[in-house]
Amino acid sequence: MKVLITGGAGFLGQRLARKLLERGILAGPDGKPQPISQLVLLDVAAAPDMGDARVCVHTGDISQRDVLEAAIDSDTYAIFHLAAIVSGQAEADFELGMRINFDASRLLLDICRARGHRPRVVFASSVAVYGGTLPDVVGDDTALNPQSSYGTQKAMTELMVCDYARRGFIEGRAVRLPTISVRPGRPNAAASSFASGIVREPLAGVETICPVEPRTRLWLLSPRAAIDALIGVYELEQRAFGDRPVLNLPGLSVSVEEMVDALREVAGDAIVSRIIWRRDERIERIVASWPGRCDASRAESLGLRGDRTFADVIRAYLHDDARRV
Repeated sequence: MKVLITGGAGFLGQRLARKLLERGILAGPDGKPQPISQLVLLDVAAAPDMGDARVCVHTGDISQRDVLEAAIDSDTYAIFHLAAIVSGQAEADFELGMRINFDASRLLLDICRARGHRPRVVFASSVAVYGGTLPDVVGDDTALNPQSSYGTQKAMTELMVCDYARRGFIEGRAVRLPTISVRPGRPNAAASSFASGIVREPLAGVETICPVEPRTRLWLLSPRAAIDALIGVYELEQRAFGDRPVLNLPGLSVSVEEMVDALREVAGDAIVSRIIWRRDERIERIVASWPGRCDASRAESLGLRGDRTFADVIRAYLHDDARRV
């Protein structure tokens, strides 16, 4: 079976690729496990092939039809659509965000429809689809009211995934990812980048700026749990979703102050002292529009799980990724 990951050179794309190669199997069209014969990694930058003959690297702009048509054929049954322009960058460059986050997503879905083989598509959405005045706990059925271009683009693509699934063009499902923390590597243009930076940089001996107030509450998920969730959602049969193939993933509701307390618990006061508190109104405005707590009971009833504590998330980062900083 052929598998495609868009955004295959990115952090989650690479981590997902490694996990899939390790597993070696995924559910096929008949619902039974099938061996992964080819894993296509598509991104604007070349992804590493990981020294595995099953990996095929495609490089190009996913908003171009010929790029997607070369990556998707009638043997491509499993698609993980992770490619995106991140929140801060999508807000700063409206045209780029629309082209990659929305136009390219529609193009991908339409090529799947044209191929006619009804592939299974997992779309990585975001809790940024919510916004405005929110209840204390946000549910799968809370009205979408994004307060950023990124959130709007994700919400529009969710609706397309649902409609293409309803029409029988794909087996589609969208997962609303919480903020992923802790990410290794360098900071990026996402408004949520600080949620990793306030852990990653101090642990590496570097001072870092926290641009939001300590009481700011986030809905978080570790990279480990995010990858398990993406695969878990893929493995579910379409009928498991009923008439709503969209899920809020399980996560942790934690304030920035509680995140720092967890860092202190794991690493001590000297590490925490490297955090500099300096508010950035633009980032605060975007982050404040996101839910701080979600009802993930529906996802949990389908067997998906989140993290237990943020201290556990930090320890997992130290074990898995700290060496990459």
